Amino acid sequence: MPSLRTALLQSSGRPGAVAENLKTLDEAAARAADAGARLLVAPELFLTGYAIGDAVPELAEPAEGPGARAIAEIAVRHGLAVHYGYPERDGERIFNASQLIGADGVRLANYRKTHLFGCFEREWFTPGEQTVVQAELDGLRIGLLICYDVEFPENVRAHALAGTDLLLVPTAQMHPFQFVAESVVPVRAFESQMYVAYVNRTGPEGEFEFVGLSCLAGPDGVVRTRAGRGEELVIGEVDPEFLTASRAANPYLADRRPGLYGSLT
Repeated sequence: MPSLRTALLQSSGRPGAVAENLKTLDEAAARAADAGARLLVAPELFLTGYAIGDAVPELAEPAEGPGARAIAEIAVRHGLAVHYGYPERDGERIFNASQLIGADGVRLANYRKTHLFGCFEREWFTPGEQTVVQAELDGLRIGLLICYDVEFPENVRAHALAGTDLLLVPTAQMHPFQFVAESVVPVRAFESQMYVAYVNRTGPEGEFEFVGLSCLAGPDGVVRTRAGRGEELVIGEVDPEFLTASRAANPYLADRRPGLYGSLT
């Protein structure tokens, strides 16, 4: 099975300007496709911006809304899958969500963030209730989490037990928590034997200062590609053969003793 070339779009776009963010995504998809990528991953709430305050209800849309349709067109036009974050409206509730759309424009998966971070998110969003959301892409099992979710090892281990090969984590990771991007994410990839694509916003936005440092970490804990602090598109390979070999050599999942872990829940 060939590697899945994956592009990480590190950008905050323009908060509150959906049309401009779609244009940025379209341009990144063109560059990613020219580089041979089959998947483009954008940050948390990329469609609308993160620090948009009371514009959240106005800009939230259903999973099949106009933003999703526009991104499906981008995916088809450039021949690659696109994963992005957006505020999802479902009746009176709004979720911090992310969506994976295939290269044929078909929606493959939609995930709602389960662990909300800080006052801003808790004010505007309802927490999701489904930990493991997956889709199949180019023979790999793709899993979805968002930002703070990956900081809970239970979430990532649940994905490992469900067979996730590549975990997509759009994020809005801010100062002074850059150690998550630098250290936690590669460890998560190693301890649960999967690839993790962690894709951040960058620069000042409202009261926040996003730190960039997006990365694709492998199951050996080694970062395959790493962005700096600014706007950037970086590309890395998700190698299924290496993943299979790594899982065969690493005994973590086989050596678990679930009977001892009852006190964790």
